[in-house]
Amino acid sequence: MLFSSARVPLTTACSSARVCSLSTMGPPPASLPGLSVPPFGSFPVSFAMPGSSLSRPGPAAAASPQVSVFPSPQELGSALAQLVAQREAQSGPGGRFSLGLSGGSLVRILAQELPAAAASPARWLLAFVDERRVPLNDPESNYGAYKTYLLSKIAVPEDQIVVINPSLPVEEAAVDYAAKLKEAFQGEDMPVFDLLILGVGPDGHTCSLFPDHPLLQEREKIVAAISNSPKPPPERITLTLPVLNAARSVVFVATGDSKAAVIKRILEGDEENPLPAALVQPHTGKLYWFLDEPAAKELTIPFEKHSIL
Repeated sequence: MLFSSARVPLTTACSSARVCSLSTMGPPPASLPGLSVPPFGSFPVSFAMPGSSLSRPGPAAAASPQVSVFPSPQELGSALAQLVAQREAQSGPGGRFSLGLSGGSLVRILAQELPAAAASPARWLLAFVDERRVPLNDPESNYGAYKTYLLSKIAVPEDQIVVINPSLPVEEAAVDYAAKLKEAFQGEDMPVFDLLILGVGPDGHTCSLFPDHPLLQEREKIVAAISNSPKPPPERITLTLPVLNAARSVVFVATGDSKAAVIKRILEGDEENPLPAALVQPHTGKLYWFLDEPAAKELTIPFEKHSIL
């Protein structure tokens, strides 16, 4: 099975031009033969969001995001699994691969596609970018959902999965989770994940960082508690923006037409008070957006259009 990508110009919704072919199945991309262009991370998609750091000069400017659009969530999931496999391969033989996951619809997308693509889950370090303070077997628990749908298929060692202690009060749970991350990322002042997979809400929140919330100003803590989440349950812990922006790669995943308006605001807006997802701009890492067609329907910026052949 192959997918092809085409640059979509500013004034069109899609293009029939084909510029490359990549295999979505088989070994990690480091061993894929016959690519006519480099794999994900090297497509020539570049644009600047007016008013953002992408359009400001200076050494701290972040790299332009790579926006990829797929006909369906299933095809998006296949490409997302391939991206995980690529980043895992790039972590080097015998090296650790650190992966941070969001919950929600991502759980089932990854559960369907990732097991076949994961080469060496025994060397993964797995953490969660946010978590609800509920029992780990509660339906609202991100860890619980992944344990049910994904971790039953991928043998990540239990001692390499970083989880909260939901029996602690929320502030203490955040401190405890931060200590576990510091232990897992020994020798690093800031945890630097190889890959973070993030979602985005219709209000522009990501992780448990919500619009206009004081946590958007947090610069010291790597994990923060929130006890007044506008989305239930109210008590949560979340990674902070400094950790998100320290990652080597970040990919946002959004599907469905309910996300179209907020995706346009995030990727094309020039807002004095940017939405939380728009504040995720890795300092030295790569930033990807994986969208299905309904989620991308309002975009006018260039993006890569992918389809299964």
